[in-house]
Amino acid sequence: MRRKIPISILATMILCLSAVLLAGTYGPLQPYIQAVKPQSNVAAAPVPANGAIAEDQLMNWIQSQAAKHNQPPVNAVIDRVWKAIPGYDGRVVDVRATYVKAKLFGSAPGNDKGFPWIYHAVKPKIGLQDLPVEPIYRGNPAKPMVALMINVAWGDEYLQLMLDTLKKNGVKATFFFDGSWLAKHMDTAKNIIAQGHEVSNHAYTHPDMSKLSAAKQREEIGRTEALLKTLGAKNVWFAPPSGDFNENTVKVASEYGLRTVLWTLDTVDWMKPEPSTVIAKVSRKVTAGTLILLHPTSTSQQALSGMIKVIKGKGYELGTVSETLSTDRVDDRL
Repeated sequence: MRRKIPISILATMILCLSAVLLAGTYGPLQPYIQAVKPQSNVAAAPVPANGAIAEDQLMNWIQSQAAKHNQPPVNAVIDRVWKAIPGYDGRVVDVRATYVKAKLFGSAPGNDKGFPWIYHAVKPKIGLQDLPVEPIYRGNPAKPMVALMINVAWGDEYLQLMLDTLKKNGVKATFFFDGSWLAKHMDTAKNIIAQGHEVSNHAYTHPDMSKLSAAKQREEIGRTEALLKTLGAKNVWFAPPSGDFNENTVKVASEYGLRTVLWTLDTVDWMKPEPSTVIAKVSRKVTAGTLILLHPTSTSQQALSGMIKVIKGKGYELGTVSETLSTDRVDDRL
């Protein structure tokens, strides 16, 4: 038989529990109760993981180093000696793309050598198209590229051998055709184009352009231009025969959308020097932006491989005239 609890005791217990509840809600126990009570709606303070800290360090390091790798663009200018000199693109580090690539490669901050920087180009404010029409003798000296400009006005006995050498060395050149030669060697010209070389205008009868009227100059350039167009050439340069021209020449060429271009370094191969002397001359004088004049002669055919070797040995790339005179950067082809 269960024992009954007196009513007086039950009343006393209820009063005690009520007092405790009141003290916990409104009284001195309230801070303690709240401290130990689970707080389901309060977010815990974030604790950064070691990986996140490392990523932040990588991004901070890239941002701190980027300015050292940026290079401003160079505007095209009219030089007192070299006349029109093309500009050269600048570069700016793409911080976000560099960060992503560095993470992919596992690159660590602090190791600048071999770090996978990614850039985007910054065009010059002034280009050749913004300058007065002047002849061009060289590329921008900040651009480590050199071009071979091969003027073709007679014969073809050495031409195929030169083409073989260019192909073997992976080099593209610019061939300037005399129109009277081109009219007789259209198949050869097509082969040159098919091999990826650039072709352009060298007048029609190899005249001294400065001795001609503007009308005759227009005829010389126009006749060769018509032949080039039948080949599908999209040429933009005019190389005056023997380097002879006047103000009219430059203006007439521009009427056909052509800029007048000459050479920085002449091999003088038509005088039949020893091939070794041509190679030595190129080795001494070639610099960034040099345009080297050759012809399809025995001397140039024998010297060509050695010329290419010394040019590449100095850290220069070989390109067409258009590539060399463009503003496109060479060192950031990623």
